[in-house]
Amino acid sequence: MRIARFVVDSDPLYGVVEGEPGSEEITVINGDPFFNGVERTHVKHKLEDVRLLAPIIPRSKVIGVGRNFAEHAAELGNEVPQQPLLFLKPNTSVIGPNDPIVLPSFSEEVSFEAELCVVIGRICKDVPEDRVDDVIFGYTCGNDLTARDVQKTDLQWARAKGFDTSAPLGPWIETELDHEDLTIQGRLNGEVRQDGNTNQMIRGVRELVSIVSQAFTLLPGDVIMTGTPAGVGLVSEGDRFEVEIEGIGRLSNPVVRR
Repeated sequence: MRIARFVVDSDPLYGVVEGEPGSEEITVINGDPFFNGVERTHVKHKLEDVRLLAPIIPRSKVIGVGRNFAEHAAELGNEVPQQPLLFLKPNTSVIGPNDPIVLPSFSEEVSFEAELCVVIGRICKDVPEDRVDDVIFGYTCGNDLTARDVQKTDLQWARAKGFDTSAPLGPWIETELDHEDLTIQGRLNGEVRQDGNTNQMIRGVRELVSIVSQAFTLLPGDVIMTGTPAGVGLVSEGDRFEVEIEGIGRLSNPVVRR
């Protein structure tokens, strides 16, 4: 099931996206699916007539996982960490499909990172791996934008990873997905720059969620970005970057500087 967040006139709504590409419809659901479940109404819209938003604005946090693909760690001259390399992005970093990525004034080297993202569905702590599926609401595409020059000079990654618009998410949340063998692609201006697979992860989804839950109490709507495959590069004003993940869909954002 594809759960989207969108606007038609003013207030954001949630809906279920159904149909084949080019003829999809979105059925409005009552309230917030994270707390009310999926209760369909009789109101429908053509997908082309609505504006998709970030499928979730995390109520507390976005958790990133650094260097979870060996080839990506190597391309940046880094070793694979012995323990998961976790960092936080504020919810103000989140934007949705087609929202502009705004390059920060303090950086000249912002890079893209296409990633599978896990959306948490219930409050949880210290989740064993064999119970992880019970706490996941679904999966979406994400772009963990990083100010590389700032990442090198700051003593920690808050500014480099957490600037406004640094976490595009979308286009929706897929609630039913086999995450163990999915193609992840990142395209810069239509050219494939990243072409990886979730089977290349050093730590898979279940292990990551379990480890993250040992450090942080996870709340409904929290997002875990699971790491990026090799091929990262820089974006510039006027570019467009797309993340496409098998079984989910495509997230596309333009790049601007203000």
